[in-house]
Amino acid sequence: MNDTRKRSRSGGTQGGGNAVYGLGLIGALVYYIQAADGFWAGVLGVLKAVVWPAFVVYDLLKHLAG
Repeated sequence: MNDTRKRSRSGGTQGGGNAVYGLGLIGALVYYIQAADGFWAGVLGVLKAVVWPAFVVYDLLKHLAG
């Protein structure tokens, strides 16, 4: 019985990070698609929107390094 309670408690997930990523994804999609000049630039914008956290971390580390 103890094992059942442990499994049910640990089965829940914390969804805060997923919500932030999802909102950022939507914002990045809007930004990159509006800035696109053509179809292939729009496709590239969609790909960039999927990996937007990598751009944020790269720019942050570049700024901190001086």
